Amino acid sequence: MIQAVVFDMDGVLIDSEPIWEQVRRDVVAEYGGRWLPEAQTALMGMSTPEWAAYLSADLGVGRPPAEVAQIVIDHMVARYEEHLPVLPGADEAVRTCADRWRLGLASSSPRRLIDAVLHSAGWTELFEVTVSTEDLDRGKPAPDVYLHAVAALGAEPTACAAIEDSSNGMRSATAAGLVLIAAPRPEYPPAPDAIEPAALVIGGVGELDVDVVAALA
Repeated sequence: MIQAVVFDMDGVLIDSEPIWEQVRRDVVAEYGGRWLPEAQTALMGMSTPEWAAYLSADLGVGRPPAEVAQIVIDHMVARYEEHLPVLPGADEAVRTCADRWRLGLASSSPRRLIDAVLHSAGWTELFEVTVSTEDLDRGKPAPDVYLHAVAALGAEPTACAAIEDSSNGMRSATAAGLVLIAAPRPEYPPAPDAIEPAALVIGGVGELDVDVVAALA
């Protein structure tokens, strides 16, 4: 039976992917780089050092990765301060799940943004564990972020459900051995191989049925 639920944040709880894309596009354009057609798909799930290096080298920003990361994160914080794009049903889903299970968060966002989102949404006390790929050597699709989250929860991966929207996130959760609940976004459809292992597919976190989740194994 499921003993804990680990949420992804971007694209699952908040509609941040369009903001990430626009902010990164703006930074690439501002510093004379070139946005590639495959850039957004490639960036989804990367850790902060990984995407900063990608913008710096592959997309031609030409600034040191640490500086690129700081520029992008500053822009993201400013956008969130203007408006936090919580997805429909996300608040109810988090609170309902927190009443039943221990919660973890496994996110590719940097710690600064995770903390800002949880504080603004009123979720800080609901998540027992939060892990950012910023603190790890590898981002998604590597399993590291989920392995760290379930270890911190003191649970076995097979007894934890992961809620993910992106291909790399789904691959990460599956590689870590968690029970995958796929909540794909129509704007960024996941690859068939990524969603295939899902035990449950929902149209968004607002469709999360805790009784169905409780029966997953």
